[in-house]
Amino acid sequence: MCADQNSVGPSRRDFIRTTTAATVGLSLGPMVPGAHAAGTDAIRIGLIGCGGRGTGAVLNAFDGAEGIKLVAMGDAFADRLASSLEEISKDHAAQVEVPKDRQFTGFDAYTQVLATDANYIILATPPGFRPIHLAAAIAAGKNVFTEKPVAVDGPGIRKVFALADEAKSKGLGVAAGTQRRHQTGYLETLKRVQDGAIGKIVAARCAWNQGSLWKKDREPQWSDVEWQLRNWLYFTWLSGDHIVEQHVHNIDVVNWAMGTHPVLAHGMGGRQVRTGPEWGHIFDHFSIDYEYPGDVHLHSQARQIQGCEGSVSEALVGDRGQCQVDRYAITGAKAWKFEGKDNAPYVQEHTDFIASLRGGKPLNELKTVAESTLTAIMGRMAAYTGQPVSWDQALNSSESLMPANLTFGPMEVPPVAMPGRTKLT
Repeated sequence: MCADQNSVGPSRRDFIRTTTAATVGLSLGPMVPGAHAAGTDAIRIGLIGCGGRGTGAVLNAFDGAEGIKLVAMGDAFADRLASSLEEISKDHAAQVEVPKDRQFTGFDAYTQVLATDANYIILATPPGFRPIHLAAAIAAGKNVFTEKPVAVDGPGIRKVFALADEAKSKGLGVAAGTQRRHQTGYLETLKRVQDGAIGKIVAARCAWNQGSLWKKDREPQWSDVEWQLRNWLYFTWLSGDHIVEQHVHNIDVVNWAMGTHPVLAHGMGGRQVRTGPEWGHIFDHFSIDYEYPGDVHLHSQARQIQGCEGSVSEALVGDRGQCQVDRYAITGAKAWKFEGKDNAPYVQEHTDFIASLRGGKPLNELKTVAESTLTAIMGRMAAYTGQPVSWDQALNSSESLMPANLTFGPMEVPPVAMPGRTKLT
């Protein structure tokens, strides 16, 4: 899932008109790493994970630059791949070259996509698979656009940190779906904060509070694993819980503003409303106190309960002013409000990434998104156990949530975490 925007930006069609000239100028630049046809900088997308976000990411990339084709697709389920291909082809048939022999299904579909000549891999499967797929893509010499989060546990994050260095050493680009870092209003606001507009940051708060999300009722022919995969939001091994899968966006903004990650988390949460088995075993609310270096604290809230007041926001308190980041507003001696035109960040993140590849200076956003993901994981661990969790404890945890050998068949749903009883691993 990705963030709803706090303000309405231009449509993708409006946005592409303003970026076409710059993109055309780039089209004569160096060859994109991983391109096999000499002298071309064509972007050939291989999509791994054909749900709503994967489908949307391909469309965003199409609108972000010229010279882009979709050439391969992979998903665990044939029906998801077919519906995604149909949706993408509606208005972009000329950019879709995915014959049957480049449509792959099953758990090994990602390896088959990576074996094609695709040079711009979009990873949009459930996050539990992300470290595995990132490792395979980078080993194959592919540039990667990865959705967030990039892992669901400490072992996964350790792998991702190592992959960030490996990608850099190979000259590969890795961009992440933390689209606020490519959004004009956020960029302008955080630049002023980092230039001292509110002084030293002494406290922060952020939230993603909303109602319930979608779920799919179980069908008789589905195995346990298929049911969990098709309802991946509600299983920690697949999503990391909603504090990791969704609230990571807001946490990422605070890490960005602070220029670092927290060192300790205390937290609480539970499962108060979504208690039936159809909701898997995740919590429906979290409240986390994160401690950053210098005894600066972030109060973080995440809730998915229908009928409650919503808030998707980030705020910073400085010793000389305050900043409501999501509203692009600063109060205090250097009061300021963004009055410019916001962009379309889901498109811009692809425009920026493609420009970096064609310019020979590939972006590598993997370390920052991994830090924000681990921040969310340590909050979940603190809430699940009722114990304080340090950065090092979360990073070095031995708890690996992904099954070692995943097949379609039986799989018990893990018990709901019980603070005071669930142990740190």
